[in-house]
Amino acid sequence: MTDLKSKCDTILSGVCEGDTRVPGVVAQVTDRNETIYSGAFGERRIGGDPMTEDTVFAIFSTTKAIAGTAALQCVEDGLLNLDTPAKEYAPEIGKLQVIDGFDAGGEPILRAPKTDITTRQLLLHTAGFGYDFFNETYKRLAEEKGQPSVVTGSHAAINTPLLFDPGERWEYGTNIDWVGQVVEGIRGKRLGEVMSERIFAPLGITDLAFTRTDDMKARTATIHARGDDGGLTPMDDFALPDDPEVHMGGHGLYGTVTEYMKFIRMWLNDGAGPKGRVLEPETVEWAIRGSLVPPQKVTMLPGVIPSLSNDAEFFPGLAKDWSYTFMVNSEEAPTGRPAGAIGWAGLANCFYWIDRANGCGGYWATQILPFADAASFTGYMDFEAAVYQSLTSANAA
Repeated sequence: MTDLKSKCDTILSGVCEGDTRVPGVVAQVTDRNETIYSGAFGERRIGGDPMTEDTVFAIFSTTKAIAGTAALQCVEDGLLNLDTPAKEYAPEIGKLQVIDGFDAGGEPILRAPKTDITTRQLLLHTAGFGYDFFNETYKRLAEEKGQPSVVTGSHAAINTPLLFDPGERWEYGTNIDWVGQVVEGIRGKRLGEVMSERIFAPLGITDLAFTRTDDMKARTATIHARGDDGGLTPMDDFALPDDPEVHMGGHGLYGTVTEYMKFIRMWLNDGAGPKGRVLEPETVEWAIRGSLVPPQKVTMLPGVIPSLSNDAEFFPGLAKDWSYTFMVNSEEAPTGRPAGAIGWAGLANCFYWIDRANGCGGYWATQILPFADAASFTGYMDFEAAVYQSLTSANAA
């Protein structure tokens, strides 16, 4: 893969130029042993410090796989049955009702769910939760009833009604925040502490956390808003809270791309880290398999709050499944990502994939809203494709 650096540097530098540029980007590629490409271009904040490999990002939903890993460890330890009602571990979830629309006065019509939510449903995003930026009902609850945004990191933000009965369909939402509550109920510790002890320590990770150190704050990239004219405005007053009421397993971590690569390598190495094992090989094997039950399927995410997300979908027209807790592409993707590979994304246009068959993975980090930003997402797709082109060339040599 000798041409990898040249190809990727060209892509990263290119997205940081022009009228619809990204402010800055850090992207890395790893094999099973080490990072084989690392690039940083542009700026942490438009007109400010240059982007560097140790820049800290709000990684948003790329947090989910780490919280999911903490739950898988509970399964391995015999402490979590995925099909037991989740309220046995996180009692508050048992109080939530299903919303069947609004009455003539604009009040929510609520009823008890037909069945209890299970942790399996939470991990697979079939429990009934959504996000206000992807769902009109939640958006209305936010606008008319003061439902707090998940970025507040509050208990109130996840104490939402269910959009449908548990198990009825796939809908992307706050499910993994609740998985974090399940883990806390089992372990008797805050989620960040569990992650630090059981995931980060064996992987040698120090720069991933729900609360940043002063050093991490000094290295943090600013989130930018993409305007209708394509321009960028720094959102200097917008950040995830550093001492949140809830350690949000769905989106709350800050970290560097370099540290996330260590997590990706763990999945490439059957659950093993340089300082200890995180998961057993057999757990990794079943956790990466698509596990939705037809007609459940991964669908396009409709951007109902344009400032936060565009309509978003990986590989439109190709079948996608969900595992514990990643998207699984069921067919080979146009980038070269093979069927059965896993990955996902974060709201501020962070993207990653993990390809166990070829022993490689990558992460692309920018800090832009709304999600599915054309410049960043296209750059990421080009980046991933470049990796597979280099891999193909290397195999042919």
